[in-house]
Amino acid sequence: MWLITGASRGLGEAFARAALADGERVVATARHVEPLEALADQYPGRLVPLSMDVADRQGVFAAVEQAAAAFGRLDVVVNNAGAMLYGMVEEATEEQIRAHMDVNFFGAVWVSQAVLPHLRARGGGRLLQVTSMGSGGGMATVGYYGAGKAALDSVSEALAMEVEGFGVKVTIVQMGGYDTGLFTVGTTNTEPLARYQPLRTEMEAMWGDAVAPEPQTAAPVIMALAALPHPPRRLIVGSQSFEHVMEMDRAQADLYRSWEHLSRLAPG
Repeated sequence: MWLITGASRGLGEAFARAALADGERVVATARHVEPLEALADQYPGRLVPLSMDVADRQGVFAAVEQAAAAFGRLDVVVNNAGAMLYGMVEEATEEQIRAHMDVNFFGAVWVSQAVLPHLRARGGGRLLQVTSMGSGGGMATVGYYGAGKAALDSVSEALAMEVEGFGVKVTIVQMGGYDTGLFTVGTTNTEPLARYQPLRTEMEAMWGDAVAPEPQTAAPVIMALAALPHPPRRLIVGSQSFEHVMEMDRAQADLYRSWEHLSRLAPG
């Protein structure tokens, strides 16, 4: 049985459709489940839409209990729900920052905490933590998004070590750019400051008008990952994203090496 958060659109919906097409039973959660009604009609008895706001810890725990009861167990949990806070670091309000982290970091942590007793009790299961190919470093205008995903990366590495002995496998799924609506319906924009307009224009030009691939093109990777007996701790999803991550890693290694002489002045 699959539990997928943020399943009403984008990647979450694509993963839910792929799992259902493969014969799986799915509990699909979202804040608003109305978009899932047609899919539930298409797969009667195998898809349970469930309203859940990942930012509400108490609500998450209650919803996970409902999800586990729906089909009697949890096997694969896809921690996918997320949002975008778009703007410069200085521009964001405290309310915007906290609300963003409540969804992208704390929400994923609440789901992880809630499902682990069920996975541990059955002696196994998969927890797929959906982060981003850009979580290894910050970038102007999307710094808070990267920060939330980087925090989830780090916690998930620790979690993978902590639960492996119980048979639970955790994989950090570093997604590339897909046409999920994240930059439209899933975005909160800051109030722009004029001093950043030149950089904002530069960044928007860099993003360009390239058409991102459809979310369903990533679904076969997730299905294959969930079926692996020994899944990796990390997986980059997307051919172009794989190349970008490798390039970023090489650039970071080069930077460290260029200042190695200064680093080695300290004994620690």
